Amino acid sequence: MPYPKPHTIAELTEGILDGTCGPDPKGVTVTSAFWLYHTTRLAGGEVTYHNHYLLLRVGEGFGACSFEAGELGPDFCENASGFTLDTLLRSEIPAVRVAALDAYLSRVRPHREAEEAEPVTLPTGTPEVRARARDAAVAELLDLEPDARVALIGVVNPLIEAIHDRGGVCLPCDLNLRTTQWGEPVSDDMTEVLEQADAVVATGMTLGNGTFDLILEHCRRHDVPLVVYAQTGSAVARAFLSSGVTALSAETFPFSQFSADATVLYRYRADGSTTKLEEAS
Repeated sequence: MPYPKPHTIAELTEGILDGTCGPDPKGVTVTSAFWLYHTTRLAGGEVTYHNHYLLLRVGEGFGACSFEAGELGPDFCENASGFTLDTLLRSEIPAVRVAALDAYLSRVRPHREAEEAEPVTLPTGTPEVRARARDAAVAELLDLEPDARVALIGVVNPLIEAIHDRGGVCLPCDLNLRTTQWGEPVSDDMTEVLEQADAVVATGMTLGNGTFDLILEHCRRHDVPLVVYAQTGSAVARAFLSSGVTALSAETFPFSQFSADATVLYRYRADGSTTKLEEAS
């Protein structure tokens, strides 16, 4: 069933609750709920990434949302299993609403079954090897002119490197990091970097912290390409292809950093074009 073309996350949520995107969410039940706190420091780096995730399992799929420390406690999961998604879609907590959206949309149309999705296999290897392969695959979604300025909303150091390798100038923005791995300053003012950008890469974290709608509207209004790099919220971001999102790198749980074995991410382009790759390297 084709999705409507929403302009905001709230509009997408209303469509699901109204039954325009598939089955009634009252009949879709959460079977498992996970609260995860995960840290990573890649070899040779001085940055420790602190990541918090809420995951909701619905049948064969998972919905996920990243959130900031303190926004949601692990006790949420005590009673979340057994809830229907219509209840969670009305939660007062943004991370819960986005995870429920992602779970619903992942169940309705899993990435592995989407004909327009381009599967890219990340190789078996260390966290550093897999992160570089993953972020190179994301950067390949950018069609950059030489020295194009790319706003990176949510700093991932290997992705900065991949943007540089493609001839872009990275404008990093993050609420928690002040410098990149190479000592470059990181802005905490999203508006500042967006105003300078020829293209934007936003992580799935923006879906949970309330900035995604603002980024989406800016890119629509100024006709700026928007690539979303989504582990959490990937099915939510997919709903905005051709409605502000130009391209998407989507991962499903368990995410690439949770495995040393080969895993698959799914790339989408709003124009439907693909460059088939069997392995990222």
